[in-house]
Amino acid sequence: MKFIKRSLSKMQQTSKVMLAVLLICLVIRSIPYLVPIHAADIAQNQLAMQFSDRNGLLLGTILTRDQEHTSVVPLNQVSPQFIQALLSAEDGSFYDHGALDLKAIVRAIQQAIHAKRIVSGASTITMQLARMLEPVPRSLSGKIQEIWLAWRLAAGMSKDEILSAYINRLPMGGNIYGVEAAAQTYFSIPASDLNLAQASLLAAIPNNPTYFNPYEHWERLKQRQKYVLNRMVQEGYISAAIAQRTSTEKVVFQSNQRGIIAAPHFLFWLANQAPLKKEKNQAPLFKGGWGDQSVIHTTINRPLQQFVEAQVQQVISTLAANNVHDAAALVIDNHTGEVLAYVGSPDYFNQTKLGRNDGVQALRQPGSTLKPFVYELALEKGLIRPNTILADIPTHYAIPGAQLYSPTDYTENFLGPVRVRIALANSLNVPAVRVLEKVGVPTFLQRLHQLGFTHLNQTPEYYGLGLTLGSGEVSLWELAQAYLTIARQGQPTPLITTLPHSRLVNLDSARLPLVEPPSPTNWQLITNILSDSHARATAFGVDSVLNLPFPVAVKTGTSSNFRDTWTVGFTTDYTVATWVGNFNGEPMRQVSGVTGAAPLWNRIMLHLHEHEEPATFTPPVGLIQLPICAVTGLRPTPDCSSVVQEYFYPEDQTKYAQETQFTLPPEYNEWLAKQQSSFTGNDLRIVSPHDGDVFLLYPNEAAQKLEFKLTGNKSAPVEWWLNGEKLTTQSPSSLFWSLHPGNWTLEARSSETSDKVSFQVKLANTKPTRRGFSIANKR
Repeated sequence: MKFIKRSLSKMQQTSKVMLAVLLICLVIRSIPYLVPIHAADIAQNQLAMQFSDRNGLLLGTILTRDQEHTSVVPLNQVSPQFIQALLSAEDGSFYDHGALDLKAIVRAIQQAIHAKRIVSGASTITMQLARMLEPVPRSLSGKIQEIWLAWRLAAGMSKDEILSAYINRLPMGGNIYGVEAAAQTYFSIPASDLNLAQASLLAAIPNNPTYFNPYEHWERLKQRQKYVLNRMVQEGYISAAIAQRTSTEKVVFQSNQRGIIAAPHFLFWLANQAPLKKEKNQAPLFKGGWGDQSVIHTTINRPLQQFVEAQVQQVISTLAANNVHDAAALVIDNHTGEVLAYVGSPDYFNQTKLGRNDGVQALRQPGSTLKPFVYELALEKGLIRPNTILADIPTHYAIPGAQLYSPTDYTENFLGPVRVRIALANSLNVPAVRVLEKVGVPTFLQRLHQLGFTHLNQTPEYYGLGLTLGSGEVSLWELAQAYLTIARQGQPTPLITTLPHSRLVNLDSARLPLVEPPSPTNWQLITNILSDSHARATAFGVDSVLNLPFPVAVKTGTSSNFRDTWTVGFTTDYTVATWVGNFNGEPMRQVSGVTGAAPLWNRIMLHLHEHEEPATFTPPVGLIQLPICAVTGLRPTPDCSSVVQEYFYPEDQTKYAQETQFTLPPEYNEWLAKQQSSFTGNDLRIVSPHDGDVFLLYPNEAAQKLEFKLTGNKSAPVEWWLNGEKLTTQSPSSLFWSLHPGNWTLEARSSETSDKVSFQVKLANTKPTRRGFSIANKR
């Protein structure tokens, strides 16, 4: 029994201790809610940003990173007429009561009982400020929290401090907050200069910013203004005559561009990129409102920016019939990496047409614009040489778990053997894929990351060989930055958006990984190819919009199903990147890179060099130019119809002097069979069967025949010989031969040339799944 009593006594003591601890915790947790709130505790830190161009011309003032367009001003820098109008409309006895207005509460209750509905509210300015600071549900518990916070505000702040905090947080429509931001946005004046008509209109908005939107509901706002003016009469601030005259006074609101003169996409993007610099002992950056301290100096050239904006709109208007609605453009100074113009869409403020979409930062398939980088990497690694011949012929790749990958150009034509220069200049797909196969997708993807393509973040297997044709997604910003690297001969250079004396930290330099500067030779060769208007004539003609009256390197791109068109190019002074397409993903009609984005690129380039032509590009250092036959890529022979110059590595000069025989490997046979004799000259070529083929012959099947097919110059009589026996044929180009088991040597003979292949026919041990023979092995 004593043991039980002692146990109960200990439990009671323990419970008292636990209860005491719980009470202490509750008190500690409640302390913040009991402490008065001071003005410094609710100081506004994220304010609106004012931007200028590189020459000090104003670009605009925009929202902060928290999407609120705010600018803080002290109470003595606000028009007294606005303060009077606001107090009259929201809390006429503000200076006469505490956190709550008990008289207003009683009056509101009486009116509600009499009218059986809520006639007027009793919310004070202090309570409204509490709601702005900590929004709560409109419930009994929420109202109690609001009142409690209002008491804490009243306990720690003076009336002027509360009113100042309130007017700098007033919702004034859209993302505009505070009287200063509203005055600047709607009237382009500081809040201190508001007249009575302007002040009474602005004081009418906070009651319901959406309902009283000045751009969409002007009549509603005018009715609310009359209410504000009548309240000012009742409070003794103005006479009835002044109120009447003011209500009829014409007030003009600025266009609905939220205080932006130029480059809206750029300003919104920039405001979200980097924090403001915090210098030691520095006063608040925006203290004093909209003065010089708040200006962020950008690299934008406003006249150029406005020119590019106009050109974007004009080009889109000309392509409307082709279902083209959107475009973007970027202009870079090659010497500094500074962004001079940035246009994200034809009209930022047209929300119905997705104008706020930023085509500079949006991720889209780049088409062929990545090809120069795979060629440069292959040159750098010695996998191809300037004079290498690449095969533009039907090519197939077996992709595990997927359909056979067969790259083609949109013309679905193949040029056969082509030089590196011709392949890149004409943007041929098959040679680009073959070069990527040599380089390796992982290696190429790593190089693209080094160039700043940070959004290519999938595995190499995800992109596959289509990476060089645009299977990934990149931004126009990334493309411009990468082409700037070509323009600067391989030196990775970040894009700069603010000038050194700006108070905005420029984080762009952190975007490019540090890599050892490569030799400029290969980059100079790529530039030389991209600037060769004769080399690209096969695909683009000799007089396309890509050809300008001064040296310029350029590359176009078109994504699958014609959803995106790109043109990126540069002179020694500027890099210009353009995109034309549709934000909603709809395909364009009969629009490619050269007809979509190129005309816009052309206009911008011509404007940039209107008064001074750029310098010529630096020739590839260390390479030598030698004459070659345009068809074969070899040292010209007397029968060569077209001789051009091509760059060679010095060590290839000996091979150049010795090699004169142009011979295509068997992989060209299928392509050759469909061509004229321009590539075979006087040579005969057996294109079917292939040398080394093995065929299976199935017993008890109907006659199984194999076609012997020939290409080349057949003007002289041609004889077919099989294992030393002459065959009878009616056509010199082909004949059909009934299969017989054995090893066979087939020869085609003319008076001056011949060709020979060997093949084998074996008896099959199983029945065929289809009639006829099959190829057992093809080397």
